[in-house]
Amino acid sequence: MKPIVRKNHRRDKRKAHIRKRVSGTFEKPRVSVFRSNLHLYAQVIDDTKGVTICNISGVEKEYAALRNNVENAKKLGLELGKRMSSKNIKTCVFDRNGYKYHGIVKSFADGIREAGIEF
Repeated sequence: MKPIVRKNHRRDKRKAHIRKRVSGTFEKPRVSVFRSNLHLYAQVIDDTKGVTICNISGVEKEYAALRNNVENAKKLGLELGKRMSSKNIKTCVFDRNGYKYHGIVKSFADGIREAGIEF
């Protein structure tokens, strides 16, 4: 097996292990994060209905110039927190999606917390 395939397979196994326990409701939705080499994507999900409540992406016009690093991840987290506050969401469950809670993922979560959302 190629190294990149093994790496993704291990992440998928961690992701499945996390998702067994982490689930979101309308009152306390799940914030799912995906990071690629170039961009960061996140969505707020109500798992009972299977609906995305709001989302943010590094591909959006106003954030397209931002590089995928710790400082910019915090900015995206702040913006997602503001969008969640506008939808009257005060608490959430954080789904790191198989990634380590470190670096970009941690900075993104800290940005959401600074916007006033509790985990």
